[in-house]
Amino acid sequence: MKRKLIFASNNPNKADEIRHVLGESFQIMTLKEAGILVDIPEPHDSFQENALEKSRYIHQATGMDCFSEDSGLEVEALHGAPGVKSARYAGENSTDQQNTEKLLAALENVRQRAAQFKTVISLILDGKEYFFEGECKGVISESPMGNNGFGYDPVFVPAGSQKSFAEMTMDEKSAISHRKKAVRKMADFLLHI
Repeated sequence: MKRKLIFASNNPNKADEIRHVLGESFQIMTLKEAGILVDIPEPHDSFQENALEKSRYIHQATGMDCFSEDSGLEVEALHGAPGVKSARYAGENSTDQQNTEKLLAALENVRQRAAQFKTVISLILDGKEYFFEGECKGVISESPMGNNGFGYDPVFVPAGSQKSFAEMTMDEKSAISHRKKAVRKMADFLLHI
């Protein structure tokens, strides 16, 4: 019998990616599929605390095994910004383009453009809490390149590549993505317990 896990998200692309990595051993349910219609806040200053907030909320509401993730872009020259505010960097209801424009403006005349995408997964299994992290290091380009992906993908060039995430195919990007690395760690743990 498949073990059920609630994923504290309604993002179908993230859910599909995780289902693909975990294979047939687990049944992954989004919040909507689990009948949970709530927007869980992310009030904290770290990815780990935000991820834990979401997984604890779901576990307390359902008593079921669950996991959540929080992720974003950290730029060295900006002391880790936009960080946990990556999706709201240019304001509460900002678009990807507005966030990217603010980032490029903040880095104008900055030569050191090292950055990383980071994901933290919080898993609650049998009442115990576990964390899994994934990172993808790279640099911020001078201007947007490519039309694929979302968020900061057009300006993020991963280490060892000449292409931005937005110039890569989904397979190329997911092979090195921060989220994939964190999900792989969680999958290895779940498949060997």
